[in-house]
Amino acid sequence: MALTKVIGQGIGTLGSGAAADAKIVFDGNAQDFYVGLDDSSDILAIGNGSDVGASRAIIVDANGIIRQSQQPSFLVQPSTAQNNIGEGSQIVVAFGTERFDVGSNFASNTFTAPVTGKYLLNFALFVVDIDNAPSYFETYIVTSNRSYYNTIDPRGFDQDPTYWTFTNCVVADMDANDTSSIQFNIHNGGTVQSDIQNYSHFSGYMLG
Repeated sequence: MALTKVIGQGIGTLGSGAAADAKIVFDGNAQDFYVGLDDSSDILAIGNGSDVGASRAIIVDANGIIRQSQQPSFLVQPSTAQNNIGEGSQIVVAFGTERFDVGSNFASNTFTAPVTGKYLLNFALFVVDIDNAPSYFETYIVTSNRSYYNTIDPRGFDQDPTYWTFTNCVVADMDANDTSSIQFNIHNGGTVQSDIQNYSHFSGYMLG
């Protein structure tokens, strides 16, 4: 498509209004990038490569909605319940079912940051049979830089709660190849009875 001048505005218009794609390609040393119009889908796309149909990192549609289809993100759940968790030991929660994993950065119950940035991490652990004898129950978002705690003291309960949901959410600073997992601790005393159910989940999204 020809680059034409818009009279009186001092700017350029790429294309002529006909039903066809238009693009600008930036020729990089090892990687090309483009900004282009996919006319058939009526979207503006920014991505790597030299074709508007290539990998699209940012999409702006006709309604002004912006999508980042390649942004690292994940949602995982336990495949089965993690039963009879012993007291006095900090365990890693097992997440064996991936609902989605954009970038394939989650494996072996651990998320690994692909690049340095700020990551939104959150979880909900649905636990059955909370014993009211231990000093505390504690959950953690454990990253390479620091851990983020959530603590309850069950000794204030007049009986053992049948159900309890532990939650936490944080915007964590992570360097490239830093890791994050969810861990659980029953501190001292009580009966070995608590089960982490497969309704639990762990998710994350790179904010930037």
